[in-house]
Amino acid sequence: MISIVCPFYNEEDAIPAFFSRVLPIMRRIGEEYEVVCVNDGSIDGTLESLLRERDGDGRIRVLDLSRNFGKEAALTAGLEAAGGDAAIIIDADLQDPPEHIPDLIGGWREGYDVVLGRRADRSTDSLAKRLTAGLFYRVHNAISDVPMPENVGDFRLLDRKVIETIKRLPERRRFMKGLFAWVGFKTKIIEYKREPRYNGTSKFGGWRLW
Repeated sequence: MISIVCPFYNEEDAIPAFFSRVLPIMRRIGEEYEVVCVNDGSIDGTLESLLRERDGDGRIRVLDLSRNFGKEAALTAGLEAAGGDAAIIIDADLQDPPEHIPDLIGGWREGYDVVLGRRADRSTDSLAKRLTAGLFYRVHNAISDVPMPENVGDFRLLDRKVIETIKRLPERRRFMKGLFAWVGFKTKIIEYKREPRYNGTSKFGGWRLW
């Protein structure tokens, strides 16, 4: 089984488009699947929209966090709940195209434990986001013993043994991309063009990016 893990924070308007793109792709792949949706303390109608989707499809699961803990905690909760042989992490804003999910699964079937989506084109991101991302990777990789691949976000596939390793780590305030890099495993990278955000605005302004 493949688990799709997606955190949601105030994404009410994007939810119908998210499921209308993700579910047909998973049905065509032919693998058993589940979609683990983590509502990270949304204050709009996100939870109600997710519950409506769940009521119409038993393969959709909804976790409702007691408040907004942030994306790292929401990803941790989603991976804890995922029951698949592999999990694919994807954002609800559809900037990481679900149409590349078969490419991630294809890499996994080739024998890779981790399949990363790398943004070959970030022109849809704001200038501030591109600059801060570039600076972050340069500084991090200059001082860290474990480098992180540049322009790789959360869009990735993790094999079950990778998930179990991450679950055993003791950190409570987590930087997930750093932990994903730290655990290692056999890794493949696929490249894709990032799409414009489907709806709303980024939850990370200039100060939070810094």
